[in-house]
Amino acid sequence: MAHYRSLGSVPPKRHTQHRAPDGSLYYEELMGEEGFSSDSSLLYHRSIPSAVTDSTVWELPDTATVPNHPLLPRHLRLHDLFPGETWRAADVVTGRRLLLGNGDVRISYVVAGSPSPLYRDGLGDECAYVESGQAVVETVFGALPVRAGDYVVLPRSTTHRWVPRGEEPLRVYCVEGNSHIAPPRRYLSRYGQLLEHAPYCERDLHGPAEPLSASGTDVEVLVKHRGAGGQIVGTRFLQAQHPFDVVGWDGCLYPYTFNIADFEPITGRVHQPPPVHQVFEGENFVICNFVPRKVDYHPLSIPVPYYHSNVDSDEVMFYCGGNYEARRGSGIGQGSVSLHPGGHSHGPQPGAYERSVGVDFFDELAVMVDTFRPLELGEGARACDDGAYAWTWAGRGPRA
Repeated sequence: MAHYRSLGSVPPKRHTQHRAPDGSLYYEELMGEEGFSSDSSLLYHRSIPSAVTDSTVWELPDTATVPNHPLLPRHLRLHDLFPGETWRAADVVTGRRLLLGNGDVRISYVVAGSPSPLYRDGLGDECAYVESGQAVVETVFGALPVRAGDYVVLPRSTTHRWVPRGEEPLRVYCVEGNSHIAPPRRYLSRYGQLLEHAPYCERDLHGPAEPLSASGTDVEVLVKHRGAGGQIVGTRFLQAQHPFDVVGWDGCLYPYTFNIADFEPITGRVHQPPPVHQVFEGENFVICNFVPRKVDYHPLSIPVPYYHSNVDSDEVMFYCGGNYEARRGSGIGQGSVSLHPGGHSHGPQPGAYERSVGVDFFDELAVMVDTFRPLELGEGARACDDGAYAWTWAGRGPRA
């Protein structure tokens, strides 16, 4: 983010003395990207942020994946992963189930009712979409109130925790990059301002309102990071003092929320391609959303998508509201994910093409991730695959 912010108490000049009322020095920490060559923020701590008193292994939830082979489009029923009241004991960090992943991105799902441990992802930025429920995401920068429809963008290594609010289950679709996640470059000026043709602007991005203060000693923080051979591993630190001891910070790197209702759809006389729906990008993947909108108004238009082949990418669509017109009749509904892998031509279900003629509005809500390397299947995907989606276009499957 090139949008500069300053919260709490910071000195007039960076890298100079900043003292507490009792005369003691605050400890300055620079959190920056790309080796001092990109966005950063300066945080001022009451205690030394590097002080840890223990380090042990954190055994991660199952992160293994298997190839999607033989190649199949798939329908994943995410709501089946957390039956009954099991969600009440789950938290957003340790309870997430891995659906899909490759060397660039991992997609998980969780339904939670309990506060998470303190956590930071050392692999890359995280963009979490809140399907339903409310929460407060407490971070070292301050607290973020979160509601249904929010994307929560957390820069790499941001110490945070999720605290659900209310009685409704907190359903979160987690996109974890191995890179930074940001608005698409084509939406930005050369100095980083969101341009007039972008479907949202800085007013739609909401960072913390004030610093967050907590106290404690030997505080547990879970860290996900790279191990030998690029393997994903976990470490459990005990921080000597609570990491939420920041009295102020300023800079262009911080967590924020963006609500999908603030995305202004781009439409046309004929069907517009997926890039007009893009909201964020990472290295070798993009995040798009499909929102309620007026659709094609050419007198001979066909509003649903044309059939298309993913030559260079896998397409993952998370259906999180409304009625996705192109998938009617496939069994897909709220909480479904469709995976359309590269090498398979896909498009509307039988009948959807014809039914869309004359339609002028789509009431649909979906989050799409397109990757530029093949995705493999995590344990969550294998557990909730309906097993029949691939045959829905033909109306029959393999002969016995």
